[in-house]
Amino acid sequence: MSLGCYQTILFPTKGKSGFSSWNPLKNSQLKGNKISGVEFSNFHVSQRRKGIPMRLKSLLSVDSAVEIEGKEGVNTGSKYDAIVIGSGIGGLVAATQLAVKGAKVLVLEKYVIPGGSSGYYQRDGYTFDVGSSVMFGFSDKGNLNLITQALAAVGREMEVIPDPTTVHFHLPNNLSVQVHREYSEFINELMSKFPHEKEGILKFYGECWKIFNALNSLQLKSLEEPIYLFGQFFQKPLECLTLAYYLPQNAGDIARKYVKDPDLLSFIDAECFIVSTVNALRTPMINAGMVLCDRHFGGINYPVGGVGGIAKSLAEGLIDQGSEILYKANVTNIIIDQGKAVGVKVSDGREFFAQTIISNATRWDTFGKMLKAENLPKEEENFQKVYVKAPSFLSIHMGVKADVLPPDTDCHHFVLEDDWTRLEEPYGSIFLSIPTVLDSSLAPKGRHILHIFTTSPLEDWEGLPPKDYEAKKELIADEIIRRLEKKLFPGLKSSIVFKEVGTPKTHRRYLARDMGTYGPMPRQIPKGLLGMPFNTTGISGLYCVGDSCFPGQGVIAVAFSGVMCAHRVAADIGLEKKSPILDAALLGLLGWLRTLA
Repeated sequence: MSLGCYQTILFPTKGKSGFSSWNPLKNSQLKGNKISGVEFSNFHVSQRRKGIPMRLKSLLSVDSAVEIEGKEGVNTGSKYDAIVIGSGIGGLVAATQLAVKGAKVLVLEKYVIPGGSSGYYQRDGYTFDVGSSVMFGFSDKGNLNLITQALAAVGREMEVIPDPTTVHFHLPNNLSVQVHREYSEFINELMSKFPHEKEGILKFYGECWKIFNALNSLQLKSLEEPIYLFGQFFQKPLECLTLAYYLPQNAGDIARKYVKDPDLLSFIDAECFIVSTVNALRTPMINAGMVLCDRHFGGINYPVGGVGGIAKSLAEGLIDQGSEILYKANVTNIIIDQGKAVGVKVSDGREFFAQTIISNATRWDTFGKMLKAENLPKEEENFQKVYVKAPSFLSIHMGVKADVLPPDTDCHHFVLEDDWTRLEEPYGSIFLSIPTVLDSSLAPKGRHILHIFTTSPLEDWEGLPPKDYEAKKELIADEIIRRLEKKLFPGLKSSIVFKEVGTPKTHRRYLARDMGTYGPMPRQIPKGLLGMPFNTTGISGLYCVGDSCFPGQGVIAVAFSGVMCAHRVAADIGLEKKSPILDAALLGLLGWLRTLA
């Protein structure tokens, strides 16, 4: 299959790469079903077809033990500089950045491998990404290539394959738009679809570039550390003022300043929905600018062997720095002593202690479960007034016969066929990744991987008897596959050789995320990022990192969160310069600004 893709190595190999080889439903007729307001066509749910593995239960488990370096005999009496709860990308970036600065760090991971929603699992010769395959932050230039920088900090680099198209949109009114890697190609294609909005298109995306260029010019560290912040302001005052100007603004408001065509505004909604799972009016302009431009500046680059290699490489680099990671360590409590976080307790009763605790769990899991005996800090109350849990996803991982895909198939697709109003509804929009278009090593010869996901609330899956739960998974998965078959790939259903379905309950179970959520979502139209908390919390010694911290969801965003958190923690434990007086003033100011949201 020739797609104009090519492989490249970003850096000459300096040593160990950190990337190892990856080595029944009863017959029933379901008619006119409606789930969460979505009506499904009549079709037959039958016993699985002969020869096709239909695994619908344990989405994130692995076929066999995967060799991961970790500590079996971590000394519970050891005193660490930092304990990190969870080994998602945000947590691992924070841990490795601290370790490189000289801190002794312990990462505690509930599962048997690192990565969280950026992990992987293997089945029948396939290597599946658990979450998104759209990888930002992997370029070799600028300051927003945060994954590249994080890996390099611990002596790792990964071979990547540039993706020529970030995403191919298939939208109502037969609107088809390819977001090309080259910005000029994308803009020209969009203007050809909306020639009467040429000026508005250039102005809206031009504002995105103002934000991106400002961010990309700065050395990214903690916005809660005043010595760094004031230093950046004096060096780059215009860039800092640009970001301050856009901080309380949303993409939808700015788009409406320049664009009038309702279909083009809906397209911008779809662009933002991929970034934040909400429309443009509720997407902070800084988030939109960062993502909608980095896809052209640094581009989307897929790591050879799968997304799971990022976390695996970071975990190995962490160990090389003399720190530790412990798997099958489910943290149930954060230990508070005289108002300060001093340690954690895991499900088997062991306790570990450190100067600082960093939670890579969601803020709901952190403050609602691990600190259930504590009073909720005021700033967390305010956060939960402004934000709610974003919906989870229904995921379908499939292996299909390769010949079902046309030879020019793009890697990533977004499908919303008939009605713009369904954009944010459960099961309305479909995300599709086909990583084997870029890296054929992920699947057996003659096969492709399709990773399909669509928003789905946990409430749809609660309280169902096992048979009904399995039948519902099959029902919705078949309808999603039918839609893709009709819109993109005729004969898709008959080409399936492997299928596995996961629900929000699966994500909650394996990723330890409350309600299976993938981050916060504003209750109403927000004031940009003003209400989003940073890394410090209302409890001394406790920090948060990941997608429920500034700047929000997405790989590049959580990596940024990890960098910021490591810098703030390093200052607090004496590994970076610190000014207590300026700290108090800045943290007070930031807290006051959040109340304005």
